[in-house]
This record gives sequence, C-alpha cells and structure tokens, in this order.
Amino acid sequence: MTEISWSHPRAESLRIRKKLVDGFRKGLVTPDGLSAHGRGEAFDYLIGEKTIEPAEKATLVAAAEILRAENPIFSVNGNVSALVSEEISNLSDNYGINVEINLFHQSEERKKRIAEYLGDCGIEKVLGIKDEHLSEISEIESDRRIVDERGQESADLIVVPLEDGDRTEALVDKGKKVIAIDLNPLSRTSEAANVTIVDNIVRALPNLMKKMDELKASPEKISKIIDEFDNEVNLRRTIEVILNRLKKLSSE
Repeated sequence: MTEISWSHPRAESLRIRKKLVDGFRKGLVTPDGLSAHGRGEAFDYLIGEKTIEPAEKATLVAAAEILRAENPIFSVNGNVSALVSEEISNLSDNYGINVEINLFHQSEERKKRIAEYLGDCGIEKVLGIKDEHLSEISEIESDRRIVDERGQESADLIVVPLEDGDRTEALVDKGKKVIAIDLNPLSRTSEAANVTIVDNIVRALPNLMKKMDELKASPEKISKIIDEFDNEVNLRRTIEVILNRLKKLSSE
C-alpha cells in the first residue's frame, strides 16, 4: 500500500483506516466493524477531529473513577484491538487493569486471533477466552451477553469503548459503573453510561492515561471530581459544541 504522506489533509484519518484494514486482514475486525468506524468517523468530523472541552472533563472523571475502582475491567472488541492495543497494554501494565475480549459477532477463531494480537502487544493476561470461566448476562440478547466471571461478572467498573447500547444498559442495571468511549453523543451507549467520553479512541486513551498519572499524584481530588460530574449535562454540552461549530461553518 502507498505510504500516507503527513502533508495529506486527511493523513491521520487515513492512518486510522489503514489500521482497521490491516486488522481486518489479520482476522481481528469484521466488515461490520469497518462500517461502524465509518459512522464514528462522521461524528469525529462534527466535533472537529479534536478533543473538545466536554470530552476533557469526562476523561478526567473517567480517570478518577478507574483509580477509585476496586476491580476495573477494560473490554476489547476487534476494532479496539486493531486501533489501540499498545495503549491498552500500557494502561494494563501501569494500573493493573485486566483486559477482557467481548464481541458482538462471536467467533472462537477471531477471539483467539485477538488474544494472540493483544499478547504480541504486551498484554499477558486476556480474559474472555476460556470456556470454564465464561458466564452470561441474561438481560442481553446478543453474543455480548457472554462474559468472563473473573472480569465483567465480578468487576465494579467496566470501560466499554466502541460499544452497542444493550450491554451498557444491562451492566448499569446490575449496579456496575460503565465508562463509554463513543463518538456519537446521541447513542444509547452514551446516554446509558455513567461517564461518556465523546472522542476518538486513538486520542482518548493517551489522554486518559495522562490524567490518571496526574490524579495518582493528587488522590485527594478524586472524590470531588466524581461527585461534581453529571453525564447527562456533559452530553448536552457536547451537542452544543457540535451545533455551535456547525453554525460557525454555515456562516463562513
């Protein structure tokens, strides 16, 4: 494939697409995953392909929630593994967060390939692949109902990037904290989660780790940050940012 020049106006977007195409060829990503990325990319255009202020706030709250959690789990699907496996590895290493594979389109072969790929990126322990540890969340109809009893089943907090709404709603109903990373502020996932980061995951994860490092040095701030946050209000502010940006563009 022709190398993508940094002078190209869509250089970063094209690089992200290439990662997903490579992930598809490796058997990590499904055709549906490629379609889902296109939908998310459209919303990234709307926020200006940058981390906006409400996303910064939500990321700080997410960092605080993860640091306060007793058993946080990072849920990974094919797109996530293709895009940010190295960042997840760093997050897991630095903060002891377990990683669990959870797929909408179940395939034992694809789970195996994702687990091997995550291992190659430095993630030594991957949950969600051994049958003897799997259980189900009966409230979920899709294959996402299959979870690891050592992971989501026992976790008090789950990070669910690039998610569908059913599992998020079910996890919240079970009393678990859910942090979503979703470029669509109108999705069921965004509205159901306790904390929604409306940002591209390739920007959100490095930003999340940066804020966790900062908060780790100031643990006295954690409770106040969490208590003052309202996810519904923050999503409304996100939509306001999008509307204001569109108004500005329409008047230029």
